[in-house]
Amino acid sequence: MLIKDIYKNPTLYYILVPAIVALWPLLAWAFWLPNAEKSWASGIEQYKKAEGLIAEILILDRGRLALAEAANSNDEFDYAKAVAAVAGLCNIPAGNYSQDSGAVIESSGQKSQSAKVVLKDVDITKSARFLSTIQLRWANLQCTQLKLTKKKGVPDMWVADLDFKYYY
Repeated sequence: MLIKDIYKNPTLYYILVPAIVALWPLLAWAFWLPNAEKSWASGIEQYKKAEGLIAEILILDRGRLALAEAANSNDEFDYAKAVAAVAGLCNIPAGNYSQDSGAVIESSGQKSQSAKVVLKDVDITKSARFLSTIQLRWANLQCTQLKLTKKKGVPDMWVADLDFKYYY
């Protein structure tokens, strides 16, 4: 009997193929089901670890929760409110920042508004945190220019000039 003749033999189709099909659920039960149960248990364990980390983040950084709550509001974007809120989260006193926003401009069907924010007497970490937080909170806000000027005689004191553009 040659290999070519095996395919012509009806025993292959009437006995061997149904036997393989019958073994399929047995293989699934013996091998894949235990692996799926282990993966499920591992997923639950990872979720329990993550739950503790989430609770710790909420305790240590309440500002993220405030930003998430603000993101759910349907308020229209306002530079003054946005800068004040993020400056407060970054511990930048009200006297150490100023903002000047322009009018809303419409160009080729796209509305936008520009603003200049100046952070005075801030260290580099506060200015970086301010920039990342404000852009994370408002997805349509882009920093178009950033200029850092070091204050003389002070080791880590900067003036940050930021130009923003918000797209409606």
